[in-house]
Amino acid sequence: MVMTDGPIINIPLPQGAGYAILVGLGLVFSLGMILTTFVLRRYQKEVITSEEFSTAGRSVKTGLIAAAVVSSWTWAATLLTSSTQAYKNGISGPFYYAAGACCQIILFAFIAIKAKQKAPGAHTYLEIVKARYGPIAHGVFIFFAFATNVLVTAMLLTGGSATVTDLTGMNTVAAIFLFPVGVMIYTLFGGIKATFLTDYIHTIAIIVIILTFAFKTFATSPLLGSPAKVWELITQAGIDHPVSGNAEGSYLTMHSRSGGIFFVINIVGNFGTVFLDNGYWNKAIASSPAAALPGYIAGGIAWFAIPWLTATTMGLACLALESTPSFPTYPNRLSEDQVSAGLVLPSAAVALMGKGGAVAMLFLIFMAVTSAMSAELIAISSIFTYDIYKGYINPKASGKTLIFSSHCTVIVFSLAMSGFATGLYYANISMGYLYELMGIIISSAVLPSVLTLLSKHQNTVAVVVSPILGTAIAIMSWLVSTHTMYGEITVDNTFMDDPMLIGNVVALLSPLIFIPILTLIFGSQQFDFEILKTIERVDDSSEVEDDLKDILPDTILNESDDSEAKDIEKLNPVKSTVTEVVDQLAHESKAVDHNKEEEQHLRRASRIAGYLCLFMSISMLVIWPMPMYGSRYIFSKQFFTGWITVGIIWIFVTAFIVIIYPLWEGKYGIYTSLRGIYWDLSGQTHKLREWQTAHPEQLHAVQSQISAQLAQERDIDEILQ
Repeated sequence: MVMTDGPIINIPLPQGAGYAILVGLGLVFSLGMILTTFVLRRYQKEVITSEEFSTAGRSVKTGLIAAAVVSSWTWAATLLTSSTQAYKNGISGPFYYAAGACCQIILFAFIAIKAKQKAPGAHTYLEIVKARYGPIAHGVFIFFAFATNVLVTAMLLTGGSATVTDLTGMNTVAAIFLFPVGVMIYTLFGGIKATFLTDYIHTIAIIVIILTFAFKTFATSPLLGSPAKVWELITQAGIDHPVSGNAEGSYLTMHSRSGGIFFVINIVGNFGTVFLDNGYWNKAIASSPAAALPGYIAGGIAWFAIPWLTATTMGLACLALESTPSFPTYPNRLSEDQVSAGLVLPSAAVALMGKGGAVAMLFLIFMAVTSAMSAELIAISSIFTYDIYKGYINPKASGKTLIFSSHCTVIVFSLAMSGFATGLYYANISMGYLYELMGIIISSAVLPSVLTLLSKHQNTVAVVVSPILGTAIAIMSWLVSTHTMYGEITVDNTFMDDPMLIGNVVALLSPLIFIPILTLIFGSQQFDFEILKTIERVDDSSEVEDDLKDILPDTILNESDDSEAKDIEKLNPVKSTVTEVVDQLAHESKAVDHNKEEEQHLRRASRIAGYLCLFMSISMLVIWPMPMYGSRYIFSKQFFTGWITVGIIWIFVTAFIVIIYPLWEGKYGIYTSLRGIYWDLSGQTHKLREWQTAHPEQLHAVQSQISAQLAQERDIDEILQ
């Protein structure tokens, strides 16, 4: 394997394995999504309008929201960087990664509720910015949203391609260009629904592989085989090469200076990648009102176990096994460049399970990269389609035109990001470097974006100037501190802990100073949040009517004298129902379906979300880690065994939340589709037509897309703020 510097790693798999996974498995997922789209269209009567493409009818349930959050937040960096931190800093690294990146998802649940409550017609959070502050602020936040998507996608491609090259010897540039191909195809066919469904499948595979690694390490491996054995080897590793800044140099302590610095950097950077990534807003918008809060809370809790257990298992396994002949770089340790590139996890997998571990690692990294990238493609396509194309180029664009715009954006962004990631590869910019840099670049926009929904006082000047000024000062602080501490500015020096910490903290916190000052100088805006209700959904009525004519039985929409038509009409006078619904949609699609019952639910959910998010964040960031850090406690063998046991139990809870529960919620739709397939295969298609005719209220086209868009007149005084 070609690396910048350091020992050569023995390549466990042939190049063909890399191409087989990236091309073959990518095409399998693409074909699966095409088939799924056909099934949903035929048996659920799902119409892919522009609203459906970007919002999934705003009806996604709790389990699928949770699975999508887990899958989208499980980047290549989630698995690779957390394992790197375990290798560098010991037992603290996995926890600091998991806790430092979990609290944002939980806190975002509160913002998601506020977005659905105050701007129920929005497609992106940038539309909310535009409706409140105008086009200048809109342009500023388009930049930050775009920068977020670029940085996240670059990390996915650089980390994923480095791992594939490490395991197979495949050309890195080829891996960078092939990763997006399958994702691009199934995203084009299914939109955000494709993202939700493939996220679910990816999550199953990821959890199964993580459990395999965990049981191999702590139960069945002849080299390790128990928490006690791992504890002994890690204790010896702390003696052989102690960690500077850790209590007694041990890997088995939460008291770690470098780990603590990473904890802060991780918290800061991930506020930006959650609150400014339109992908998470897409999922919030796509959720049903009842699913937004439990979906994000459950997703955050479920996700925590993935980096925690993965990194605790594989990062420590790498430390324990690097002195054995099975380790890829034996008798040498991994170099700094190899660690920064994220090769701790694949090296541990190979040392632990040989070629089987390498194959499992290929599947794992493929799932992590493609699931997260699908969300990024939907996010960037939504921004271009609704905020740029519809916002400024063609405000009266039809639904079909908007879908075409989204498709073009997906293709162009995929190709552009492959080129950009290739440039980063040749510049020797690693995934780890991008991960810590992202907070400096984007985090100054977090507070202004949050206050857009939470404060009526923030004015346009504050929302425009504070993120620009904050980013400029953060970059300056980062570079000046690097030069002051190390005498020169290089890639390696700017990657050191202290400069990265300074730059990230300045980026996130500087708006706390700028926003109040600018608000006082230029005056409070006193914004009326009812204005956000004017954000319109797309009028897809003509497309829905055309598609309904294509996919519903002809006897529903057309008069006919034949006996079959009369028999079907006896079941339910659905023709008038569909026609009436479509006509009503055409006249009322610009209003917002947000009835009193939904508003009462959102009001309760908002209160619950505020208290629950605050409690869980304080627990994960303060109550749990801080006493262990301050006490300088070094894990005993018994405590370490309990720590591992909790992690394994937690991953089983995760499996229930994101695998079993979505199946239970979707059992009726699954049953309906399977029954329809059986009727078709057994030559009983007439039963399918009769059922669809008799129960139009069960069809997704009527139930989700049309009904969700029909406006209900209501007194404005009764609308919640």
